[in-house]
Amino acid sequence: MSDKKGIAILGSTGSIGTQALEVIAAYPNYFDLQVITAGKNADLLIEQALKFHPNSVVIGDEMQYTKVKEALWDHDIHVYCGEEALCQVVESTEVHTVLTALVGYAGLKPTIHAINAGKTIALANKETLVVAGELITRLAKEKGVNIYPVDSEHSAIFQCIVGEFHNPIEKIYLTASGGPFRGYSAEQLQGVSLEQALKHPNWSMGAKITIDSASLMNKGLEVIEAKWLFGLKAEQIDVIVHPQSIVHSLVQFEDGSMKAQMGLPDMKLPIQFALTYPNRFKTDFQRFNFMDYPQLTFESPDRKVFKNLDLAYRAMHENGIIACSLNAANEVAVDAFLNKKISFIEIAQLNETVVNSFTNILNPNYEDYVISDFNARKKAIELIGN
Repeated sequence: MSDKKGIAILGSTGSIGTQALEVIAAYPNYFDLQVITAGKNADLLIEQALKFHPNSVVIGDEMQYTKVKEALWDHDIHVYCGEEALCQVVESTEVHTVLTALVGYAGLKPTIHAINAGKTIALANKETLVVAGELITRLAKEKGVNIYPVDSEHSAIFQCIVGEFHNPIEKIYLTASGGPFRGYSAEQLQGVSLEQALKHPNWSMGAKITIDSASLMNKGLEVIEAKWLFGLKAEQIDVIVHPQSIVHSLVQFEDGSMKAQMGLPDMKLPIQFALTYPNRFKTDFQRFNFMDYPQLTFESPDRKVFKNLDLAYRAMHENGIIACSLNAANEVAVDAFLNKKISFIEIAQLNETVVNSFTNILNPNYEDYVISDFNARKKAIELIGN
């Protein structure tokens, strides 16, 4: 077995996955890439496999299995397809850390398998904790598995509490850029276009998370994720809009002192910290210059206009299955918006209608999550129609 840290990247062709590969390429003596996976982007998956030569690749789309297998046939790379294969490859004895960078609910099942196999989790798939935070945190505790956050805000909180684990957190502040529609009224949101929504002012991300950022649903999901990651109550988590995206989040301790983690908006830094913790490796990333940002500003989010954030707080307060339903509805709603079937403002309206359609279930098991996700998606699709 190699002395290097074996890494599996679930979702290697996405924004987080491609940046994670850059981090791994920078430290060839430290990392050993064992597994990469993709949903449908077979061409990029093949390109990555030929460049990095992992032990195994998984393509989610079974229709593209033959294409990937034939391309990698002569390169001693195992090729698999489908969800079950995804769940099995993370259990490999050669894998130490699993970076879950899949988008949405799809990240839940393989993450459960990775935790059951005792793997360290670098979590970029916030939906895993949003949907089933109670189950995941309990399972991780039972298996003695560490979950290191990759989201920039949660990584910031984690970096602030390193060395402070014995000191209780009084409150955390998750910062939000405000997205492209910061300061808009509900009337102004009525007419925004898909192209406008996809233009994030500070971060380069995939389409789904960019739309979530514009609607503040991404921040809502992060609020729920933070509750489970750091063992907090709803009233201990606040959101503050910080347009410059330099302060990535803050922690307030019981003595009133605060710690903030700062830096230029670059996802490679939180990815690297999650993969190398407790070490910090030297990088050539661009450095922050205070004179480039003579003013850092902060304001409260408008939860009346951006109702998704309010829905997320409601889900966090009520616990149970409601966050699972909210996430499922939102995934369907965002897909519909990306395909120009609904307007931007209808995303939150659809989410609220779906959430209100179901009775909450407290202390859910895995099957409850599966059924809730299915029913919420079905309801959302019915509401959208053709």
